[in-house]
Amino acid sequence: MKKIIVDAGHGPHTAGKRSPDETLREFMFNEAVAIRVKKLLNAEGFTVIFSHDDTRDVALSERISLANKLKVDAFVSIHANAFGTDWNAAHGIETYTCLHPSKTSVIMATQVQQALLMRTSRKDRGIKKGDFAVLRETTMPAILVECGFMTNKEEAILLKSTFYKQRCAQAIAFGILCSLA
Repeated sequence: MKKIIVDAGHGPHTAGKRSPDETLREFMFNEAVAIRVKKLLNAEGFTVIFSHDDTRDVALSERISLANKLKVDAFVSIHANAFGTDWNAAHGIETYTCLHPSKTSVIMATQVQQALLMRTSRKDRGIKKGDFAVLRETTMPAILVECGFMTNKEEAILLKSTFYKQRCAQAIAFGILCSLA
């Protein structure tokens, strides 16, 4: 049985992680998608552990330590993107691996990115390498997914919608299943 960490990036109180009009907090999107991903993967026999907590901001070191201690098969961090603090034209979906990713991380990033593009019809911003702690310091295949921009009016509306959250969750779960099968 596969065991993974699904991480709703940031936390409920993280400063600045919201849309310019403050109608969308990033953690609310991240957590809603994470809950849906967990349900979908549980139905496929996966054990899913959350590294976040809806009552407090969990430190990155705590998230990383949990994943490494449990020796999970994968770490997937879910996010909504932002460019600056005002409304702008930046839009689309991107998926990150660490700077020197494992083959499985690249496969998982590719599968999740392709599934997200097919399910959401958003712009492909590509698969990128990033020096994020949750990717750099975890010892298992790991990806970080950016599901759209909170600073883009059109995507902010999508990020708040139940329909879009479900689409993102389905795509992320499908990509994980394809890469860890």
